[in-house]
Formats: sequence, structure tokens, C-alpha cells
Amino acid sequence: MDNVLRYPGDREMERGDDRYYYAAGHKFEKDKLYTVEDYDALPEDTRVELINGVFYELYPKDEAPLTIHQRIVMEVSYRIRRYIDEKGGSCEVFPAPFAVRLTKDDRTTVEPDISVICDPDKITNRGCEGAPDWIIEVISPGNAKHDHVRKLSLYIDAGVREYWIVDPHKEKVVVYRFDSDDPIPSIYTFEDTVKAGIYEDLYINFAKI
Repeated sequence: MDNVLRYPGDREMERGDDRYYYAAGHKFEKDKLYTVEDYDALPEDTRVELINGVFYELYPKDEAPLTIHQRIVMEVSYRIRRYIDEKGGSCEVFPAPFAVRLTKDDRTTVEPDISVICDPDKITNRGCEGAPDWIIEVISPGNAKHDHVRKLSLYIDAGVREYWIVDPHKEKVVVYRFDSDDPIPSIYTFEDTVKAGIYEDLYINFAKI
């Protein structure tokens, strides 16, 4: 069982006890499946996600998001919000930290970098209950596997309509449109203008970010 998203250095072995794994400085039992109640009981500043009962840290402490990561999250969120306002739309945009409980089970809570939610019934005081229509993840150092593999599968199964993976280091954007007939992702560079699939005329020009 792949209980830990392994960043450089095996943290369980370093601490000398393979019964446990560590995420964001907290110790968890490998043989235990945790719930959203356990997630909610963690200190507010604990940056982890809960996937199928296992905790994964969003990034190691020594690899916190760089300025470019935060700039992309801010600017893309702003452009989506401005578009919705101009069109008189009802969807809402939430940048991280924002808890998303994708399914009705009690073992998964994630924090996408940007969530676009068009069903107001999914929005609660605690975050989002159900799949957002559009999720954007901006890769930070050390979490590429998490976004490209583990969360990709999770978002497909949950019913997310569209998923973008933005890589500021390679200056690429991978776009999945799960509600289309074409499962093959489209790949763009930061010199491209990328169209949002869930809208008819929303384009994000990464060259201007």
C-alpha cells in the first residue's frame, strides 16, 4: 500500500519506525484509515490532504510554494472571477486554502489551488461538499506526482468536469476535459492562450501573468 507520497528522503525510515508515516510534522499510523473528523481535528495551519484515509502533506516545509506559484494562483483566480462577474454568472472561485470533500465518503478532503464551483448547494461554511466543476493545480517543487497521478485519478472518479495542471518550472499547462469525448489532455506553453472548456469564451493568457 502506497501510504506516503515520498519526497526526497524516506521520512518513516529516518525516524526509525515503519509502523508510522509523517506528513507536515505529524505522526500517523500506517495501518489506520483516517476520516474527515481526524482532518478537522488537526491544527488549522497543517497543510495536508486526506485521500482515501491517508494523509499527504501538500509540500515539505523546505519546499513551500515559490512566488511564481502564488502569483499564478492569484492572477488566474482574478481572471476567472472577473469573467464570471462580467457575464453575470453564478459560479464562484475559491483559491487555497479551501477544503473540498469530493465524495460522500468520510475519508477524502483535498485543497486544490483553485476551485470553480457552479452549484451553490455544494458550498458550505466548511468548504465544498462534492466535485467542483473546474480545478486548477499549480505544481510546487516536490508534488508533481501528487497532481499528475494521484489527484488526476481522484478528480476523474469524483466527476470534476475540467482539470488544469500548471507547471511554472517547465512553463507548461496540461488541460484535461473530462466531460468531452476526447480523454487525451491538451498541452500548452506559457506563450499560449488557454481556453476554459466549461465556458464558451474564457481564455487565460499565461504570457501576461
